[in-house]
Amino acid sequence: MKIVIIGATGFIGSRLFSFLDKEEYDLTVVTRDVEGAREQLGDHAEFCSWDGEHSEGLDKIFKDAWAVINLAGESLSGGRWTEARKERILQSRLKTTHAVVDAINRAEIKPRVLLQASAIGYYGSQPKTTLDEDSGAGNNFLAHVTQQWESATEGLNKEVRLVILRTGIVLGTAGGALPQMALPFRYGVGGHIGSGKQWFSWIHLDDEVRAIQFLLEHKEASGVYNLTAPEPVMMKTVAKELARVLHRPNWLHVPKFLIRGAMGQMGDEMLLASQKVIPKRLEEEGFSFHFDDFRLALTNIYNS
Repeated sequence: MKIVIIGATGFIGSRLFSFLDKEEYDLTVVTRDVEGAREQLGDHAEFCSWDGEHSEGLDKIFKDAWAVINLAGESLSGGRWTEARKERILQSRLKTTHAVVDAINRAEIKPRVLLQASAIGYYGSQPKTTLDEDSGAGNNFLAHVTQQWESATEGLNKEVRLVILRTGIVLGTAGGALPQMALPFRYGVGGHIGSGKQWFSWIHLDDEVRAIQFLLEHKEASGVYNLTAPEPVMMKTVAKELARVLHRPNWLHVPKFLIRGAMGQMGDEMLLASQKVIPKRLEEEGFSFHFDDFRLALTNIYNS
């Protein structure tokens, strides 16, 4: 089966590419930098150039594809959220998704399924509520971005199965939030951020890509799915377990005002927000996590 991946060179996308490649899918990578992508991922795929904004030519790339997986979007953690950067974060997601939907709709033979990236930022910060796929949207910047991102799929042809991947904090050493969170501990100045009582909704990178494959192949799956482990933990637990696995002290408390002063809105929404998100639909539909315990996940990541 031909699978088209947009965003295959990112943290999640590169692991997904390797995983699906081993499963012997026929993979097509859509990227701005063909040579760079080929150098990173190897020659086990077709590589197609695309500007990330316009739908022209995408419909031809999608020809004979069984599925399209769209993981594209500018990183949230690449610098302070100025107004210009916030606009780039939003537009990078909207332009790509609108183009993908338009190209699928124009394709003579349409893919069977579109797996579209999203994030648990949709829920905003709701510290007192356990959040599943039926929970309401939040009211901060990330919530507004994610709502618009998901809404960009609304015009998709109804013949195409649509799966929205609301992903939590993905744990791995090759990217994402974990290396940045671990850095203070490596220098002996680790500790919890803010009150430490914020809920932290996470997923091991291997479970993330396994869940994507599950939703790809599970023909009854459609709509929104939370891609998070079943057991969220509080930030105090995150600090404690990072200190344990890295064999470093856990003593420093970084107060809210320092995070807000250093990082502005990004710190407020990414480090101080509290989200207790559960993967209700994934579990109901039979997906089994390899890493449902935070301690087990960190031990695997740092000792494997």
